[in-house]
Amino acid sequence: MSDGIFIGLGAPDKDGGVRQLLNLRRANRHGLIAGATGTGKTVTLQGIAESFSALGVPVFLSDVKGDLSGIAMAGSPTAKNADKLVARAAEIGLSDYSYADNPAIFWDLYGEQGHPIRTTISEMGPLLLARLMGLNETQEGVLSIAFKYADEEGLLLLDLGDLQAMLSFCAENADTLSARYGNVTKASVGAIQRQLLQLEAQGGAHFFGEPALDIHDMIKVDEQGRGYVNILAADKLMQSPKLYATFLLWLLSELFETLPEVGDPDKPVLVFFFDEAHLLFDDAPKALTDKIEQVVRLIRSKGVGVYFVTQNPIDIPEDVAGQLGNRVQHALRAFTPRDQRAIKAAAETFRINPDLDVETAITELKVGEALVSLLQEDGSPGIVQRTLIAPPRSRLGPVSPKERAIIQSISPVAGKYDEAIDRESAEEILAARGNAAAAAAAAKKAQDEAERTAAVQAKAEAKQREQEIKAQARADAAAAREAAKPSALDKAIQSATRAAGSSVGRQVANELGRAVFGGSSRKSSSGGIAGRLVRGILGSLFK
Repeated sequence: MSDGIFIGLGAPDKDGGVRQLLNLRRANRHGLIAGATGTGKTVTLQGIAESFSALGVPVFLSDVKGDLSGIAMAGSPTAKNADKLVARAAEIGLSDYSYADNPAIFWDLYGEQGHPIRTTISEMGPLLLARLMGLNETQEGVLSIAFKYADEEGLLLLDLGDLQAMLSFCAENADTLSARYGNVTKASVGAIQRQLLQLEAQGGAHFFGEPALDIHDMIKVDEQGRGYVNILAADKLMQSPKLYATFLLWLLSELFETLPEVGDPDKPVLVFFFDEAHLLFDDAPKALTDKIEQVVRLIRSKGVGVYFVTQNPIDIPEDVAGQLGNRVQHALRAFTPRDQRAIKAAAETFRINPDLDVETAITELKVGEALVSLLQEDGSPGIVQRTLIAPPRSRLGPVSPKERAIIQSISPVAGKYDEAIDRESAEEILAARGNAAAAAAAAKKAQDEAERTAAVQAKAEAKQREQEIKAQARADAAAAREAAKPSALDKAIQSATRAAGSSVGRQVANELGRAVFGGSSRKSSSGGIAGRLVRGILGSLFK
């Protein structure tokens, strides 16, 4: 196995040109490829990537413009600029220069130009999702509460539908959750839900779901021992820069959490090339920048090398740039004060070469030339050299749709990720709970309604019975009164009896009065009074 990757031929010394070799044992110390548009960054990236592949190192690279897909096909002597590549190979002493293809796997978050890449909402986590949706601290806190509750309740958050369902649950139960975890407001939940709708409109729904990517599928070699080159179709993805940046950071984080510690292996386990790297850091909060810096610093011990590709080296934060030991600096243009600051900053990062005015050279580099400083065997940076970059052996330009389809059909992961899987998760479980709760509420409502109806009916029946009893009582009383009344004959007999009794009584009383008190004088006061008394008594007896 070679000790390094031939980057190009530096300025001549007493022994001729200085061969610039990227030491494989130091390739996991990360790197930077920078330069203005049209200076050859992409060609340099392609040449280094295919060299890694040839040495059995799997590679991941993002194809922003669509032309890196040509790495899967061999170059051709009839291709455009083929004569210039051959001439450069001869100039730098590549006597064995020939065209060659590379084993490749095409990936695409949207599933259009490669195998879909998916991850679950849970694996992405609240921090990266908050970054992806541009949430403020309060909203991020509410999102974290949703994740916390889902985890405690065993609710799988797999896709955007699950997260929407979880957020709706949080809004409906805001008071309960606030008492348990902290303040949860419907306004914050609503803001997150609106951002989720925007994310879905940007194609985020394609990214979240199952089957989730097995990171080991990106760390494969073919039957010849060459590392697979994983090519992410990013031309459409670039239209959603937040999704692009968050995906790349998630991929790094997933590698860090999955791969074992290996220290400094003889060659990297995997090498990443992040084109348009500034998108990782544009408008990124400090917490996220710190996360990137932490992952880049620590993932080295997992055997993963990360190479940032960007136009301007000052696009990379200092804490991250300080981790990039292997540097290839293409030309920069001093058109603006910012460009001038970038040139000065780039020159100061190199190990000084007393024979080279780095600051001036950066503006004078031709296409295909670069200032190169690579880590030595002892880990120290090499002296910067003005270097003519070695040409790639694969095609410079995109593959055709037919070629892409053929390559995808023979991919080692063909059929594994192409069909989405929707298993039971938070959305279905919460919906089932909601349906069960609604059914229980409906049953209770029906029961309550039936009980109310029964109570009303019972009350009505009781009232009716009461009325019937009262009516019956009245009827019985009336009947009793009727029964107690004498008949007409009885009334006639009673009347006659009373009349006869009254008449006889009066006569007996008169006679008795005269017999007792004597005399017939009506004027006798004593006899009259006594007679009337006797008559009254006797008269009453005969009534």
